[in-house]
Amino acid sequence: MTYGQIAALCGSPRSAWEVGQIAHFGPTNLPWHRVVNKQGGLARGWPGGIEIQKQLLEEEGVVVGDDFVADVAKLQWSPND
Repeated sequence: MTYGQIAALCGSPRSAWEVGQIAHFGPTNLPWHRVVNKQGGLARGWPGGIEIQKQLLEEEGVVVGDDFVADVAKLQWSPND
């Protein structure tokens, strides 16, 4: 999912930044490594570093490019799926 998609599902589609703040500073027991920006870019400020987020995604079978971008159009989850 993207930060903006989560914000929209919560009823506040213009609050992607706030979702990012929760992801970076909120509960660590949630799978925040699965959240990317709207272009599929990994989080530059991800705890443990962008390389760790890439590693976690790749362990789940997600292909992440050397530019730290995943194909969000192909992989994006929707609650209606």
